[in-house]
Formats: sequence, structure tokens, C-alpha cells
Amino acid sequence: MRSERLMFDGWIAAVGTGSGTRVIVGHWPRSPFGPFSDVMLERADGRRTLLAPTIRTAEYIAGIYHFDEVRTVPVSVRTRESTWDVEAGPLDLRFRVGHSGALGLLLRAVPRPLARRPLWAAVTDVPARLMTGVRTRGSSRPGCRQWYAARGLWPIVTARASFGGTDLGALAPVVPPVRFGFASAPAPPALVRVLSTVERALA
Repeated sequence: MRSERLMFDGWIAAVGTGSGTRVIVGHWPRSPFGPFSDVMLERADGRRTLLAPTIRTAEYIAGIYHFDEVRTVPVSVRTRESTWDVEAGPLDLRFRVGHSGALGLLLRAVPRPLARRPLWAAVTDVPARLMTGVRTRGSSRPGCRQWYAARGLWPIVTARASFGGTDLGALAPVVPPVRFGFASAPAPPALVRVLSTVERALA
């Protein structure tokens, strides 16, 4: 059976809010679809929503992860020093990152050629689960395998978010874990520099 392996190089930001909504932002300057960003939200009632910029990216992401609702909307991410501004249809999010800790500095030292190998994800899977509760490899759907290689980690220290004009509340842990795929984000809000590899079987 044929398969395709695609790599996405960028950042994942994860924040929780006082309302119980958890927000995951993917910002991919380098991807097979060109530069793009997307947002995954899970509300307090468990409803999962994908906000993606094009039909093509929406269909691809929805084919890997699990959502109750998929919307194609303009998605923009702007960065200025330590501040990130995200606009995605009904979502407005601004967050600020702090200084990288010891783990973040260690991750930044990992060479890119090593980080992109599936073997590296296998080696780091157990330590990642023990240290952060996050898995670095797994499968969200039959015929699909994924690997994550973190290459940097920064705490998110402040955040302000609204959805459809309604304030989502103060910054909070990403709790309970989100249920889009085989793994959630770390509970402490964080920005992660990541290489994400997806391998899917082709009909």
C-alpha cells in the first residue's frame, strides 16, 4: 500500500481560559501547503471546532484529527517580540511568552536532522510523557501515524481571548486535556517550536 509523509515546521501554542475553552494554535511558515495557520478549540461542553484558512487545509486537518465542527475562515498570526496576535474568524487571541527554561534550552540544542527522524520521536516519547504528560508519537485515525519533535519551549504568561465577541476569561491551564488527536498539549500554557510529521496510507 502506498503512503505519503508530510512535514510541518512551525509553532504550536496552547492556552486554557477561565471559561473552560482551550485553544490550540498551529502556525506553520513551512508546510506542504505553503505558509498557513489554524486554530483548534474545545469548549467547556466538549464541542471541538477547527478554524482553517482554506478548504484544502481544513479537509487535510479534519482527516487527521477529530472535530464536531469545521469552519473555513481567514486565519492570521502576527508576532512582535514576545507578543502573538491571532485572528481566526470569531476568535481573537493575544498572548505573551516568557523566557525559556532549562527544558526549552535543551530542546533548542537538538539538531534539525535528528529531530525530523521518527526514531527521535520514539526515543523521546517516554521522557516527554513523564515530564510533561505529552506523547510525541501515535495515531489519531486508522492508516495515519504522527511524530512530533519539539525544538523549543516557552511559557505563555498572559493571554486574552474572545470568541464571537464574548470574553473567554483569564489564562488558565489546558485542563481537561483536549481531544482532537492521540495527545493533548501540556497543561501549563506554552508555545512550542515543533516539527510535525504525518504519514498516511493512500488508497
